[in-house]
Amino acid sequence: MNNKDISRNFLRALSDTIPHGILAVNKDGKIIVLNKVFSEILNLCEEEVLGKDIQEVVPRCQIRTVMTSGQARTRNLYKLNGRIFFADYFPLKNGEEIIGGVAVFEDITKVKKVETELQEVTAYKKILEAVLENAYEGIVIVDRDGKIIMFNGAYADFLGIKPEDAIGRHVTEIIENTRMHEVIKTGIAEIGQLQRIGKHNAVVQRLPIKINDQVVAGVGKIWFKDLRDMENLFKHLKSLQDELAYYKEELRRTQGGRYTIENIVGNSPHIRKLKDLIARAARSSSTVLILGESGTGKELVAHAIHNLSNRSHHPFVRINCAAIPENILESELFGYAEGAFTGAQRGGKIGKFELAHRGTIFLDEIGDMPFSMQAKLLRFLQEKELERLGENKTRHIDARVIAATNQDLPKKIKKGEFREDLYYRLQVMTLEVPPLRERKEDIPFLVNYFIEKFNREFGRLIRKVDSKVMETLLSYEWPGNVRQMENVIERAYNLTEGDCITLESLPLYLAEMSPRTPIKEGVSLSLLQAKDELEKNTIETILKEVQGNRSKAAKLLGITRASLYQKLKKYGLM
Repeated sequence: MNNKDISRNFLRALSDTIPHGILAVNKDGKIIVLNKVFSEILNLCEEEVLGKDIQEVVPRCQIRTVMTSGQARTRNLYKLNGRIFFADYFPLKNGEEIIGGVAVFEDITKVKKVETELQEVTAYKKILEAVLENAYEGIVIVDRDGKIIMFNGAYADFLGIKPEDAIGRHVTEIIENTRMHEVIKTGIAEIGQLQRIGKHNAVVQRLPIKINDQVVAGVGKIWFKDLRDMENLFKHLKSLQDELAYYKEELRRTQGGRYTIENIVGNSPHIRKLKDLIARAARSSSTVLILGESGTGKELVAHAIHNLSNRSHHPFVRINCAAIPENILESELFGYAEGAFTGAQRGGKIGKFELAHRGTIFLDEIGDMPFSMQAKLLRFLQEKELERLGENKTRHIDARVIAATNQDLPKKIKKGEFREDLYYRLQVMTLEVPPLRERKEDIPFLVNYFIEKFNREFGRLIRKVDSKVMETLLSYEWPGNVRQMENVIERAYNLTEGDCITLESLPLYLAEMSPRTPIKEGVSLSLLQAKDELEKNTIETILKEVQGNRSKAAKLLGITRASLYQKLKKYGLM
């Protein structure tokens, strides 16, 4: 072996001991030298690489640039096979002639990883410091020796010192009556502890910070700088809870049904059957028609159906078809667009049917709905669609319709006052609410129910009614039904001094009139005629008591003014 071979082998052994990848190319850019480390970097053996173009083996390598410029380029970042390198490029010269180039790759993957992690830690530290500094509460962090390593401005302001004066000092030197160092020793958190700091009784928490079950630090936090702060917060929370409860009740009252099936009082066969039908009606979304005399509780039945159904968490919207003037009923039911008519509010108005979307709309006094409106209601029941007044846009509305009336709809159909097709659409399910005279066994339950209700409302304690009162209530025919009974009990309740309602508290027409007195001696009357005669006598008696005031008479009878006028006309008492 000659000296050249010895030198070549020596250089090869030397390059293989260097921990960096070394590669050399000739002036044509062909690889002529490759050390062991570079082979490992490329994951190729020397024979696979020698003689190949540098760009083919090491893409984006800048060795040709260096050979062209004659100037070395160092500390260039280069990524290869998931690793990061510092790449240094040098031209090889023979005198002034450039005969090749050398690339040296230094693996800095671990260094870059540490650098990245350090940058992330630094960023996290800055974020933590910003969080601590912007926190309203005073926060302190101590190391395992009890020395303060972080101290935010809120705590410093509370103690009247500068944060930098606390950093590095033992926590007991800075914070009066602290137990942070004890928490670090025991590893047991202390939550909601009272700590005297200066003139303040602060409420604090002390937490150990653990890594692999070893306490490495501790954090202390002031919850309340003084007990008064805590008391004020609790008062505020109580106020918010009360306000929330109020709005929940208002929402329930305005959007949902106010009554449930439990509000239908009684245990008579009539009521048991009615409750069974209510439960069945609640299982579907079919239209329901509720029939019954004034004051029997038709609206209560509608509420009960709604609250038992899967629509109970959605609106219950009530509209009295007899109480709204005909000229505005359409806009009330279906809404109107902006500019639909003179005086229309800006932006238009949503109608009752839209308000009831996904819930229930209750059409009370459906028998008084104007004939012109009945066709539009029929269309909605058939299509579940509507158009606002003055608008061509069709809206799909999912609202269940429950209607109620105290009128004889088939009779109105014969007179041409009610559409027959609408009637059949409404009475998919029909529920009849019995009059009170047909379920008198429920009267004691109703009396007790109303007394308990008024006890809650007025804060009094009436315990019972006199037996003679109960006999009178049981013997009376109640033309105004349950509503009239409620008014009677409320009146008697207000006039009662002790804990027992007596005859003296009842209205004159009840206290003085015996409902079982024969109507006319020697005259044979049918049951219906007897009922009418009794109803006429009752109305006459009440009108005398209220000196002809029809509004008061309607209230005492438990019926609407419209119903009273109908009865006055019927019995020739106008």
